[in-house]
Amino acid sequence: MPATDLALLIEAARAAGEIALTFSGATTRRWDKPEGAGPVTEADIAVNDMLQERLRAARPDYGWLSEETEDNADRLSRDCVFIIDPIDGTRSFAEGARTWAHALAVADHGVVTAGVIFLPMRGLLYSAAAGQGAHVNGTPIAPSEQVTLDDADILASRPNMDEHHWRDGHVPGFARAHRPSLAYRMALVAEGRFDGMLTLRPSWEWDIAAGELILREAGAICTDRAGAPLRFNNPHPTLNGVIAGGPRVHHTLQTALRPDMA
Repeated sequence: MPATDLALLIEAARAAGEIALTFSGATTRRWDKPEGAGPVTEADIAVNDMLQERLRAARPDYGWLSEETEDNADRLSRDCVFIIDPIDGTRSFAEGARTWAHALAVADHGVVTAGVIFLPMRGLLYSAAAGQGAHVNGTPIAPSEQVTLDDADILASRPNMDEHHWRDGHVPGFARAHRPSLAYRMALVAEGRFDGMLTLRPSWEWDIAAGELILREAGAICTDRAGAPLRFNNPHPTLNGVIAGGPRVHHTLQTALRPDMA
């Protein structure tokens, strides 16, 4: 019997970590992508090449969407697609920090069915498969039960706190924190270590896909900034931001945002 998609992703994520750790982040060759698309390192490319070869050999009928592979329309004709960020938090990796992740997912007809977020430097492997719950290092996880937004700990970058994003210019008084990897932020909310997270700018599918399933399987709510469900493998692979948290925190975050900004 062939391995399940989740088992395949876990094995591939661990192999990605082994490759990434052979590079010294602070001395790894780095360059900037065209049109301000952000940095990339030789480690990103090495991990991407391994994942593309390994995963596509295991599932030749699946499409492929990765931050470090030139996109094409072939994936749009496939029922299932791999959605991959070889290293999420490349700036963190290049600075020699520990908070970066490999984010791997499979989407079936636009719905994520298996996802893994692996932080090799922290020894954390978050995983989920549809209908099987979410786990970190094999232990089940669940979001917090925080009710009041003003008492919540929310992961958000500073630009998200600009008053023009919020209804009547009123920025909620929650405690704000940040982590450079968007996938890790989502996993931390799924685990209940933070009460919620949001990113309000258009966001790439490869940053979000694995975390969306892990949040959903943990029992959290994860939508775009307007409250719409997230669908993947879009022709232009971006989504309208992300809001996530336990049901009450998610609801209060969404209702606090200006609807005309969605």
